Amino acid sequence: MAKWLRPGPRRFEVSGDATTRLDSVRGLDYESPTSLVDATQLYFLIFGALTIIGGVIGYVKAGSLPSIIVGSVTGALLIVAGWILPANRMVGIVTALIISLLLAAQFVPKFIRTGKAMPAGVMSILSVIGIAVAIIAWLKK
Repeated sequence: MAKWLRPGPRRFEVSGDATTRLDSVRGLDYESPTSLVDATQLYFLIFGALTIIGGVIGYVKAGSLPSIIVGSVTGALLIVAGWILPANRMVGIVTALIISLLLAAQFVPKFIRTGKAMPAGVMSILSVIGIAVAIIAWLKK
């Protein structure tokens, strides 16, 4: 084995000076609270972008001005919520939860009434997942 790379008991020594414990709880991704924040942040950034895209598609296909306005505003708020999540966790979670609840209140009844997958079905699913993600992130604080 190379001189600069020697395994020790429960640690890994590199060049004799720097040691890193491999069994440290802080180093495990699956137990790290930042991995939950990263997943939550990623979901709301993607959800926000899809909401904006959906609003633009609604405007282009149907000429719906409310689609582009509401899609852009709610999508932008979801992106802001995801963006500020690591720095200001509670504000990000609460903002994302409120927007997800508003979108679910709009699209779930519409999906039940019409049965159309686009846009009501997709937005219903994304909104309900957003509510669940926000609640789980809030409970894991």
